[in-house]
Amino acid sequence: MITLNHFIFALAIVESSLNPLAIGDNGNAVGYLQITPAVIKDVNYFYDRDYTLDDRFDKKKSVNLCALYLKYWGENYEKETGKKPTAEIYAKIWNGGALAWKKTDPRVVNNLDNYWEKVEFLLNNFKNNL
Repeated sequence: MITLNHFIFALAIVESSLNPLAIGDNGNAVGYLQITPAVIKDVNYFYDRDYTLDDRFDKKKSVNLCALYLKYWGENYEKETGKKPTAEIYAKIWNGGALAWKKTDPRVVNNLDNYWEKVEFLLNNFKNNL
């Protein structure tokens, strides 16, 4: 059975090849999970936390940030659609932002689909090895 930890591990492989010091998106996305300042802002606001930008370089804090961010926006998705979020929805939220599942621009949708395929491939490999 794939757990949240497996899922976040797959995201980290895709995002940074597990490098907690990775810097991408012209310095906007950093760390193990390539966290942006917007993720920090959301988590701090929605959960009354005090994460800092430097926390993105801490693997454990990055995992916690990711889990909280996905929990909040997954619940938001469920309220708006009446459907439980799937791993695909969570991956697209992580890659494309809180409302990525609403995006319709074909280039953006293609990028989100490509990202999901990478994550899905890893999750399927995990399943086969559990």
